[in-house]
Amino acid sequence: MESQDNAAPAPIEAETEKLQSRSGMGDALPRPRVRGENLDSVELAKGAALAALERKADDLRLLEVAKCCDFTDYFLICSGSNERQVQAIADAIEESLFRAGLKPLHIEGRANARWVLLDFGGHLVAHVFVDTARRFYDLERLWSDAPDITERVLAAAASAKAAENLA
Repeated sequence: MESQDNAAPAPIEAETEKLQSRSGMGDALPRPRVRGENLDSVELAKGAALAALERKADDLRLLEVAKCCDFTDYFLICSGSNERQVQAIADAIEESLFRAGLKPLHIEGRANARWVLLDFGGHLVAHVFVDTARRFYDLERLWSDAPDITERVLAAAASAKAAENLA
């Protein structure tokens, strides 16, 4: 029987190595998990929202779409004032969820960065727009049946951060 030491790295390990080398973080990044492996969707959505806000995302909305659709639990919708900021927000969201152990199944729109969509496989779909594209597509109206949990999630995050600062 042949040793597996010489086997080519599995695709997920290769992707992890690529992200680690791109970020300059070496072995500090965890191995990404796939959908459904003990990941809490609302915590992932909260982490993505906070990452977007750190990059100065405008008009952030977090919609709980699990009862309206069967492909994801949450939509994160936010805007940037220009393509460069949209790209920075999308990168921050991707990095935040990668650190939590999740990599996107698919990313659309990175090339022109007018609307970047990051699909995190059943947990979250993040939509990052430039202002004009967001007004045109108006996803909030299309998904108006979904509860907007933005205030609740951000208030919980602020409380947790305040408690952490007191400790």
